[in-house]
Amino acid sequence: MLLAIDAGNTNVVCAIFDGDRKRGQWRIATDGRRTADEYAVWLVALMTMSGLKREDVDAAILASVVPAATFNLQRLCIDHFGVEPMRVGAPGIHLGLEIRINNPREAGADRLLNALAATSIYPSPLVVVDIGTGTTFDVVDADGAFCGGIIAPGPSLALDALHRVAAQLPKVDIVRPATVIGRGTVGAMQSGMFWGYLSMIEGLLTRIQAELSPTGDPPVTVIVTGGLGAQFAEATSMIHHIDNELTLRGLLLVHKRNMIS
Repeated sequence: MLLAIDAGNTNVVCAIFDGDRKRGQWRIATDGRRTADEYAVWLVALMTMSGLKREDVDAAILASVVPAATFNLQRLCIDHFGVEPMRVGAPGIHLGLEIRINNPREAGADRLLNALAATSIYPSPLVVVDIGTGTTFDVVDADGAFCGGIIAPGPSLALDALHRVAAQLPKVDIVRPATVIGRGTVGAMQSGMFWGYLSMIEGLLTRIQAELSPTGDPPVTVIVTGGLGAQFAEATSMIHHIDNELTLRGLLLVHKRNMIS
């Protein structure tokens, strides 16, 4: 079985695949100080609850955008599962995705995996909108090549920053307000975070589509992923699909392609 690990800025997600079938998925808050032993105690306990044993794992793949966590996640695979993890971005690891940006090494592993997985399921050209710690737009052109995108702060990050620097503004939840005009401080903040971010998403998608497919033929497919993706997708017709499995599916694809090669 394959242990797939996606280390993002907010969470580390681990999944076990038996072929194409996902047998379990778990997440833990990202912390660069967490040791391989601590990861093992957490992960092995959850695997046991799902009827899985560490001996079931005979391969691993890791994608990390958090350098402080990468070493201990590698040690987790080696010391506790007895496998050397395939690492996305390492020399010799082929994604099977053409990267058409100025410096391909700048693209985050999670963004490339999202684009790779999306091209295996949805028609190109396409845009993957990932709403998490950051809000990223990953663009794939009509040829199926990753051609760049946009990076902006995520709504939760922006809300935390607003709460920290403005003494009179409370911490509020990100919800969909019934009206755009807030009738109080909390309502005004929630409107800014929800309708403001949705307007940014719709505005940027409009501009991306104008550059990517000026005539509208072929049409641009838009997929949303990330913790807040579904909440925003429900409020706009510009997002066509909700898919929170993209990164893990991308890891599975990369592992298969490199095992074959």
